[in-house]
Amino acid sequence: MWELVNAERAKAGVPPVEFDEGLAEVACLKSADLITHNYFSHHSPTYGDPFVMLKSFGITYNYAGENLAGSPTVEIAHQNLMASPGHRKNILNPNFTHLGIGIVKGGPYGQMFTQLFTG
Repeated sequence: MWELVNAERAKAGVPPVEFDEGLAEVACLKSADLITHNYFSHHSPTYGDPFVMLKSFGITYNYAGENLAGSPTVEIAHQNLMASPGHRKNILNPNFTHLGIGIVKGGPYGQMFTQLFTG
């Protein structure tokens, strides 16, 4: 999925994002939380909003964004995110320099995807 994001950024003339393991760990927790608590929202009943969640895990940033998707495959999740103006804006935002992705099997869509961007 990281490669798909960077391919879209390259097409748009935007620098690539660097994969960040710390962000990926938090993104995995968010995806698991979505499944465990059966919700689909940027506000977690466990962790709060994404900005509070990032700070609670010691992640610092000037800019941050979160994309969520439920899908049976990476490709479909990516296509759906790119078709949504708000999610597309996050993917192509030049202020974002780092990306963590959390993919967890389960839930009504087969898999839950969380993309956490920072810059």
